[in-house]
Amino acid sequence: MNRRIFLRNSSLAGLALSTFALDACSSQDKPAAAAAATGVAPNDTFALHEATIAELQELMSSGKQTARSITELYLKRIAAIDQAGPTLKAVLETNPDALAIADQLDQERKAGKLRGPLHGIPVLVKDNIDTADQQQTTAGSVALAGHKAAQDAFIIKKLREAGAIVLGKTNLSEWANFRSTRSTSGWSSRGGQTKNPYILDRTPSGSSSGSGAAVAANLCAVAIGTETDGSVVSPASCSGLVGIKPTVGLLSRSGIIPISATQDTAGPMARTVRDAALLLGALAGVDAADAVTQQSAGKAQPDYTKFLDASALKGKRLGVEKGHLKGNSDAVPLLQAAVALLRAQGATVVEVEVEKLTDPLGEAEYDVLLYEFKDGLNKYLAGANASVKSLADVIRFNAENKPKAMPFFQQEILEASEKTEGLQSAKYQAALRKSHGGAQAALDAVLRENRLDAVVAVTNGPAPCLDLINGDSWKGPGFSSPAAMAGYPHITVPMGQAHGLPVGLSFVGGAYQEPVLLALAYAYEQASKQRNAPEFRAPFVG
Repeated sequence: MNRRIFLRNSSLAGLALSTFALDACSSQDKPAAAAAATGVAPNDTFALHEATIAELQELMSSGKQTARSITELYLKRIAAIDQAGPTLKAVLETNPDALAIADQLDQERKAGKLRGPLHGIPVLVKDNIDTADQQQTTAGSVALAGHKAAQDAFIIKKLREAGAIVLGKTNLSEWANFRSTRSTSGWSSRGGQTKNPYILDRTPSGSSSGSGAAVAANLCAVAIGTETDGSVVSPASCSGLVGIKPTVGLLSRSGIIPISATQDTAGPMARTVRDAALLLGALAGVDAADAVTQQSAGKAQPDYTKFLDASALKGKRLGVEKGHLKGNSDAVPLLQAAVALLRAQGATVVEVEVEKLTDPLGEAEYDVLLYEFKDGLNKYLAGANASVKSLADVIRFNAENKPKAMPFFQQEILEASEKTEGLQSAKYQAALRKSHGGAQAALDAVLRENRLDAVVAVTNGPAPCLDLINGDSWKGPGFSSPAAMAGYPHITVPMGQAHGLPVGLSFVGGAYQEPVLLALAYAYEQASKQRNAPEFRAPFVG
């Protein structure tokens, strides 16, 4: 089983964000009425509660709402439950220009100019993605406090062109969880600890913790996260969301603070498959500044919703990860029920073993990330308007400002990365062939030999407790690494809950198979209807 959490004892620990079962921090199960202790009712009266993009567009086209009034509602919601009430700390800052942008888009609507399905839709963006506005881009680190990007990341340019409103920046696991072997997901020195909106002492997972918690708690319509290994799909799973980790190359990475040139990608996080598909289409495209996107030419789709088909499971052949069908994790019975539903919808499901092929590649993956992080970060910082200009500068800043920068865990991963020699190293080249090439070969073989349309598995189990002293404690089944190492697409969809905590079902396929995976995920979503809004429940133990 893949328990590499991005680097625990030289295995991946923080990006892989694989999984876990309920741990000893909760000794009793109190009812949902405990939500009253947080100051937020389980079924609140927020006007845009669980609103989809299509519903928001209908509100605007009918004149019941405007882009400005919708933006105002989300800003008030952020103030009420992110900065007060349960204080989720999902949002680092809101965009001072958001209302002005909304006004402009309302004027365009009045003039008969509609840019597309995202026109006037507020979107939150992870704080490692450049926005050329009054907002900072810091990767959650106080070492980058005050840094404002000179230009938008390519995907943000695409987002603005589509008519979306950049509502604000979300908190994240600092440096996308690539700092310490005993980090706590969702914590950053700039933003503090993001909470899980389902049960407030549980991890939101990371590194796209703020994006996941924000969408789940209805602080925005949709959000953008980033993933190297698990950082979109794991927080999406823990927050009852749809998360898409696209094929590496479908979305540009230029203007995004990097970890890995071979594994990094941005991805949509949404409450429905349709909304995630809409955002994916808006972001996809070839970028001259990111060579790997040339591979997506002719493959990227401007509209992925055309592939959504409620009957798509009929006649399909799926492989379920065998190891996830047994054990004592609370995710196991949920997966067993999901497999029964997939079969009832007309799919053939056979058992496969992907993890036994990809788990041995974990240490090579870690080596690849150490090498690529130093190379990529140094290049990013060299062109940034930041006071730190290199990884060495970041390490020095943290050491000199330890009470603020490192009050809980240290920076062993940053230090290990700084010691690497460069991408011409024979060790790096060998590790890349083993992890990237090996994962592609393994997935391709399983898909081909079993004649599969996709592999399904538990994304990760119910969220464990937050622990800033000891760090993350992931256990149980999880499936982020095979697709991450290969650079292949991975979609997670809500599969159910255990003790009030969401669990996701993963769909993984070959390169640029997003249309197939979206169709399968949508058909499962429509048949299962497992998305449930959070109740902001107080901790079990009290």
